Amino acid sequence: MALSLEKVTATAPGLVSLYKSARVSLAKVGLQDTRAAVYLVLDRSGSMRPYYRSGTVQHFAEQVLALSAHLDDDGRVPVVFFSTEVDGVAEISLDDHRDRIGRLHSSYGPMGRTNYHLAMKAVIRHYQLSGSTEPALVVFQTDGGPSSRPAARDLLCLAAELPVYWQFVGFGDPDVQEFAFLHRLDELPVPARRPVDNAGFFAAGRDPRSVGDAELYDRLLTGFPEWLAAAGAAGILDGR
Repeated sequence: MALSLEKVTATAPGLVSLYKSARVSLAKVGLQDTRAAVYLVLDRSGSMRPYYRSGTVQHFAEQVLALSAHLDDDGRVPVVFFSTEVDGVAEISLDDHRDRIGRLHSSYGPMGRTNYHLAMKAVIRHYQLSGSTEPALVVFQTDGGPSSRPAARDLLCLAAELPVYWQFVGFGDPDVQEFAFLHRLDELPVPARRPVDNAGFFAAGRDPRSVGDAELYDRLLTGFPEWLAAAGAAGILDGR
């Protein structure tokens, strides 16, 4: 069951406003009673440095954590940090979220390139080992296209057989060519390349913190309801 407002207020009072905003967005799309395991994937390529330094990534993680409080009942979100490799797998929780992302980021050493597929594999492995009986919503943040585009594309298509939905979020100039690949991922044909549309993408702009909480949650949840319906009809959710 979802965590109550009282629980969030007692454990993480600084997230109450985010929690309330997420509740409104979930109700808009009829997901107020939906249960899902929420994951967060964070880009640690070198160009992401300013976003960590400014606290933008920390704020984004708190937004995702507040959303997860409605979808899951453990008050924790697994976090996969990636660059050239998977730099680390940790978690952010209601009772340990202050400066959590910055502390983890600082502990992982040099920043590298951008390999989506390795982070995706780490999420899938964590999800499968967790024994979760709920579908997974993966919020995948990046500021550019992957170093290996075929690997990312092929893994996304293979992962369409799993009860996992990938919501990509771009930090940076929304018009850069780097995000063209993410638009193409979002538009991979069904059923020619994958049985269901298991991914979405939106660009949060050069200053993601300027995107209001309500707008962010609305956009994070844009494709998730349709995927739940399609995955259910295809028998994918039954394969948990």
